[in-house]
Amino acid sequence: MSVAATIPGYHYCCHRLNHRVPASLFSLTTTPTTTNTRLMTSGSSSSNNAGAYTTIQERVSYEKEIKKSKFIAIAGHISNEQSAQSFLSQVRDPRATHNCWAYKVGDQYRSNDDGEPSGTAGKPIHSAIASSGLDRVMVVVTRYFGGIKLGTGGLVRAYGGVASECLRNAPSILVKSKVPMGVEVPFELLGVLYHQLQSFQVENIKQDYDTGKDGITMVTFKVDFDKVENLEDAVKANCRRDIVFYKH
Repeated sequence: MSVAATIPGYHYCCHRLNHRVPASLFSLTTTPTTTNTRLMTSGSSSSNNAGAYTTIQERVSYEKEIKKSKFIAIAGHISNEQSAQSFLSQVRDPRATHNCWAYKVGDQYRSNDDGEPSGTAGKPIHSAIASSGLDRVMVVVTRYFGGIKLGTGGLVRAYGGVASECLRNAPSILVKSKVPMGVEVPFELLGVLYHQLQSFQVENIKQDYDTGKDGITMVTFKVDFDKVENLEDAVKANCRRDIVFYKH
């Protein structure tokens, strides 16, 4: 089953909220998805969060011994470079021989070999992330040297392999960005409007009567980016064709 949640990212300014919105409009919904995949919604309006992306739901780990060296891969969700550094500080083991890592946030990525030969650790970890199709993800692979050298090819296979296995079974989340919208409607059309908003599972509904226009109220809300056009068409078809929508 999937879950819906909202990450705050935008606030529509209203002067006075007087209307009590039905509680059912605020309820989070569940929809079926593929195995190991869950749904989360994002309210951020930045270009980095536009559209949708898939990330991992929770921190996961994978451990494997290769020629007496122990490799432990730990993967987690990150949102930017700062959270990546925080994640690294939480999971790295200063007692280990190496703590190699890579992360990907949109088109940005970084990797580090942490003392291993150049290109034998961080790069294959990043390749594993890229191949997984996941975004906003960091993988740290900790190695405890067991006395047998693996060689360049062996290191690439070891670091890339444990990173791939770690991500392969991680539960994933499809993150959809939210579009903040507003619409002015006559009082008599509020019931029809709310019905449409409910059918499109909008969130963060607010109402403002101080529009400066007699008999007109402003209703603001957030809706999944891929539902915007259909919602506009449905509201205009059931309310009035001349209704104007405002988007951030």
